[in-house]
Amino acid sequence: MTRWIAFWAVIVKDLRAYYLKPPNISWGLIFPIAWTGMFFIRSGRGMDSVLELLPGVVAISVLFGTTSMLAVTVTFEKRHRSFERLLLAPLPLELLMLAKTAGAIMFGTANALVPIGLAALLADVSSVNWAALAPAVVLIAVTSTFLGLFIAVSVSEVFEAQTFSNFLRFPMVFLCGLFFPIASLPLFLRPLSYALPLTYGVDILHGAVGTQQALPLALNFGVLAAFCAVLFLVSLRNIRRRWIV
Repeated sequence: MTRWIAFWAVIVKDLRAYYLKPPNISWGLIFPIAWTGMFFIRSGRGMDSVLELLPGVVAISVLFGTTSMLAVTVTFEKRHRSFERLLLAPLPLELLMLAKTAGAIMFGTANALVPIGLAALLADVSSVNWAALAPAVVLIAVTSTFLGLFIAVSVSEVFEAQTFSNFLRFPMVFLCGLFFPIASLPLFLRPLSYALPLTYGVDILHGAVGTQQALPLALNFGVLAAFCAVLFLVSLRNIRRRWIV
């Protein structure tokens, strides 16, 4: 019981200290709305393009919503030596880091609701496969969060975390099939696309809204789950080697 009280206390502390601040809430709303409006207007095809563009907008909202905050906050806490106090909590390291990442997962999932809600207002979403879309959004949020954790525990300064995040995030926008098929990329770039976790999440979202899905559903979910496990385990290894003395 003590473990779960401590686990929940860490989550509540992070939500209050970071994610539920008014600037972050407004950013979490404005960012998806801006991306949604930009791509819907840019497409020039009116309501017909809403479902086609929805997977890319949802994926971007989740990706930036999770990695932007987590990579900075964990690095900041380590820099100012407050992370060491968390290590005194009656929690195994695995549960502690799950608690630290839970806020980012919630924040990223909530970000995805904004473009989904806008799409529901602008188009007919009755054909959407919610049974595939909902778990895909959550799994993308988990994968992106663990990517942010990996970034945070791989650097020492906040500016390094931001730079490293952008180095990984922006190529994903162009290489993961968010707004145009991977098949249209140059042949030498396609292997890189399939080495990025977001590719598999976006493919599930495309299939869920009725656009072309390139890979089997089970493979997409399996690869995303594998990325989650690998990123989390590597992050724990880095923490034990570099942060725990």
